[in-house]
Amino acid sequence: MTDTRKPPLIYLEDLSVGDIFVSKSHALDAAQIIAFASQFDPQPFHLDPDAARDTLFQGLAASGWHTAALTMKLLVESFPVARGVIGAGAEVVWPQPTRPDDVVKVTSTVLSITPSRSKPDRAIVVVESVTSNQRDEPLQKLTSKVVVFRRS
Repeated sequence: MTDTRKPPLIYLEDLSVGDIFVSKSHALDAAQIIAFASQFDPQPFHLDPDAARDTLFQGLAASGWHTAALTMKLLVESFPVARGVIGAGAEVVWPQPTRPDDVVKVTSTVLSITPSRSKPDRAIVVVESVTSNQRDEPLQKLTSKVVVFRRS
């Protein structure tokens, strides 16, 4: 039997520096990579395994933006911030490509919490989200500033 309950919403009062949130996993295959790239990043190394062999990636690789989109999905599911995960800036790096047959997960760590001086109902929470594969190799590191609200 699958547990379909949603985790409780997270408010500012629920967070502390050092808190860690781990997502479910997502299995990626070549068809997903090609479908995403066909629509959003139509480059040979994302579309054609044969053409990709002679590129920097030496094989089919997911678009960084595909990895980012998967990260967002997994982040929202594992870090259910009340009123939504609202970004106020971010830095993203891709240490290595995401490949067909990678099984990705996101581990997010709260790095800092800075209450707003002008709006006491919220804070900026800096979160580092590392998207890794089944070998725990980092595929993407996203450091984001997220607006998190207090309970009403």
